[in-house]
Amino acid sequence: MKVAVVGAGWGGLACAVDATHAGHAVTLFEAARQAGGRARRVDDLQGLALDNGQHILIGAYTATLALMREVGVQPDTALLRVPLNLRFADGGGLQVPARLRPPLDLLAGIATARGWAWRDKLSLLRTALHWQRDGFRCAPDASVGLLCTTLTPRVREELIEPLCVSALNTPAAQASGAVFLRVLQDALFGERGGADLLLPRVDLGALLPDPALRWLATRGARLRMGTRVQAVARPCAVASTGGWEVDGQRFDHVVLACAPWDAARLVRAADLPEAASWLTRAEALHHESIATVYAKAPGVRLRAPLLALRADDESPAQFVFDRGQLGGPPGLLAFVVSANRAPREALQAAVLRQARAQLGVDAIGVLQTVVEKRATFACTPGLVRPPMHIAPGLLACGDYVDGPYPATIEGAVRSGSDAAAALIS
Repeated sequence: MKVAVVGAGWGGLACAVDATHAGHAVTLFEAARQAGGRARRVDDLQGLALDNGQHILIGAYTATLALMREVGVQPDTALLRVPLNLRFADGGGLQVPARLRPPLDLLAGIATARGWAWRDKLSLLRTALHWQRDGFRCAPDASVGLLCTTLTPRVREELIEPLCVSALNTPAAQASGAVFLRVLQDALFGERGGADLLLPRVDLGALLPDPALRWLATRGARLRMGTRVQAVARPCAVASTGGWEVDGQRFDHVVLACAPWDAARLVRAADLPEAASWLTRAEALHHESIATVYAKAPGVRLRAPLLALRADDESPAQFVFDRGQLGGPPGLLAFVVSANRAPREALQAAVLRQARAQLGVDAIGVLQTVVEKRATFACTPGLVRPPMHIAPGLLACGDYVDGPYPATIEGAVRSGSDAAAALIS
């Protein structure tokens, strides 16, 4: 079959690779000159290969790791694997030990959490066992904040909030409890190493998009980079065969792997009566921003490649990465601000104050700030996401499409693979 994949983000690349592997003739359209979508490499004015956001993978991202291996990337080389570590610069917080099977590793991490009283530890233990007993399910309209009312304030502030905002990019009070529990189940109560943090040692382009494009090119896929699709249509002349046209080119199937607002633009313009419900759901999504403040701190080396930060209204960053320990130049720090709403100048000033107060770094200056204004959809309770099927022969894939995961790289990759499997079937 001739298949058009519109969008070369991680979901679109996963779909294109799987469809090509199945023997289909794939044409991949991408409006930008560079693949990767909302997880891509950007170059700053000084020529450094930075990313549009500092991403964390985890060991439970089995589909993403399999895709990396398929296109020739060795995860053990490209990623630094460390046990789940939510320790702060002062040494407080929780760290899950390596080599223990779930849930023994979590139990050991709770028992050895620094700065936590036994009251804190017992509240987390009781609540986690309650979640497990209920099969990690809750009412669809329950928020993460509601699920965690039995936890002490310290556990909520030092564990739940950082986990929730990093996984769902939505504050706990507004985040979906059902999706949060699914993430916890797979990461903390699944296979050994599922909760391990996988920190990129290379830029996001080298981590998957660039090797995937090379893999596709050597197998005959047509790559149309820098080509913004203007129209997807189902002409009457080909309607009986289920065919589609993308800017006048004929295809048997089309997969919209672009951002939800761009997919909605194409679907609305195609005037498809059966897509009304899909459009309503796609256009109802609200989005959250993620900001990454890259700062230069000469001579600074943090106690770990990743540290948690105590965040509040005056201290916006939740995590800091020492890029010098991840293959970058020494003294390059990346501060991640999920669910960001602050203006750029105010954000940068607040992050620098936070770095001085929590990291003890005085000589530090902003190198570049990257703000992804619509980084993820807001993963709120009871959210009804658009399905994969739009119309016969027209599919959607991406981290926003209906599925068990929030807007993560793994969610995008799984959605792309599911779309390719639907074509194959």
